[in-house]
Amino acid sequence: MTRTVIESKSKTVVIGFDEPFCVIGERINPTGRKKLAAELELDDFSTVEQDAIEQVACGAMVLDVNSGAVFTNKMAEDPRYADNNFVEPTLMPQLIKCVQGLVDVPLCIDSSVPGALEAGLEAAEGRPLLNSVTGEEERLELVLPLVKKYNVPVVAISNDDTGISEDPDVRFAVAKKIVERAADFGIPAHDIVVDPLVMPIGAMATAGQQVFALVRKLRDELGVNTTCGASNVSFGLPNRHGINAAFLPMAIGAGMTSAIMNPVRQVEMEAIKAANMLMNHDPNGAQWIGFSRIVDAVKEGASFPEAAKAAAAGGGGRGGRRRRR
Repeated sequence: MTRTVIESKSKTVVIGFDEPFCVIGERINPTGRKKLAAELELDDFSTVEQDAIEQVACGAMVLDVNSGAVFTNKMAEDPRYADNNFVEPTLMPQLIKCVQGLVDVPLCIDSSVPGALEAGLEAAEGRPLLNSVTGEEERLELVLPLVKKYNVPVVAISNDDTGISEDPDVRFAVAKKIVERAADFGIPAHDIVVDPLVMPIGAMATAGQQVFALVRKLRDELGVNTTCGASNVSFGLPNRHGINAAFLPMAIGAGMTSAIMNPVRQVEMEAIKAANMLMNHDPNGAQWIGFSRIVDAVKEGASFPEAAKAAAAGGGGRGGRRRRR
């Protein structure tokens, strides 16, 4: 079975077909979050700290750390701040050191800037996941050497120089190309986690069917683990969390092994916990029983993050297995 190993200083998370679904927390990302970007511009990491703690308490096994901030005020004073190649290589290690000082789960280093990826790799403890490489020639030549140099797994996004295809066969071909090019660098397929690109169901009625079929094909023919931005499927629709909560177990049943998502949403996490049990990835239902206690606390008036943090403080561990010494 394919096993993608991700590590922090003290914990190991394994993404795999016979493992519990890996929840990668998405919230440490200033893209589209003006308040967070404004805080970071002032060297204020309080929201990052809160998001790190809450996400792990709610069930995130890995935390995605994205450095794509726009510093509006600094940009007006210094034109260099309009360039992410200037901003992100400095911001990324600051974010990583902040998060690593608070939680002990592995990290996913997320940037479109190669300099930020390498700065993050240098700052990260353990074996983080790198996010991401695409099938674009320039990106392959820039990112795959980093993957090899630091011996880390990488998210492979199924688009190339022609853009994002609506044809799932084209997206599969791009994923295959990335796996083959990675092999040329000595990077094994088990260190490639393919994002097959989930399309919005509101714009493409067959988007769900497409991605389920594509995940099965990636598993059966390439033997790779998979991930996605789970909320993409519900973009533009009302009651998005209900759609996401239906999508995730169906994707898990098709063979998807991880997702970059918001773990602070109870309905999605409940769906994942149930899917793990139904897939026989929750021995004796221990995780489901523990989660049910959190749900009971929510019914009694606590918020989901509050109840989850109280459960974690009471000994309900999160985020993976302890590394062997």
